[in-house]
Amino acid sequence: MDIDFTHIEGIIFDLDGTLVASELNFSAIKAHLGCPDTSDILEYLSSLTDEQSQQQAHQYILDQELADAQHAGWLDTGKWLVNTALSRQLPIAIVTRNSIEATRLKIANNAIPIELVLTREDAPPKPDPTALLSIARHWDIPPKKCLYVGDFIYDEQAANRAGMQFLMV
Repeated sequence: MDIDFTHIEGIIFDLDGTLVASELNFSAIKAHLGCPDTSDILEYLSSLTDEQSQQQAHQYILDQELADAQHAGWLDTGKWLVNTALSRQLPIAIVTRNSIEATRLKIANNAIPIELVLTREDAPPKPDPTALLSIARHWDIPPKKCLYVGDFIYDEQAANRAGMQFLMV
């Protein structure tokens, strides 16, 4: 992979499908929850008006994420990008739509050397750019000098909304 790091002062990574493999079956999860195929799962959950149904749905998703986290392993491209960033002494972070519990498990099981992590509990989920912009402010780096690396349209949309460079993996 040939990337020009000339104008990059910090790199933020998505987690699933970018740093680690994920086998979450979103179609099956949506079907179980009664979420339309064309809807975002997290938006659907927030639209549920019955508190018990919402709690049960959140727990179901958490259970699926934790089961997936048990088997999630490093992806070669993600590992290479993290090691390259570290060798260039660039600050690195993770922004994910995952729960904090599943994220911590994936990071611990794979010894991912990234400490700055924002999950859906910390900021509105992508494609909202809030988490990305928060990290850029924390680093005191202009968003245009940050690179966000992801594997899904929400990642690209969040990067564009934040005014960051984007790399699809």
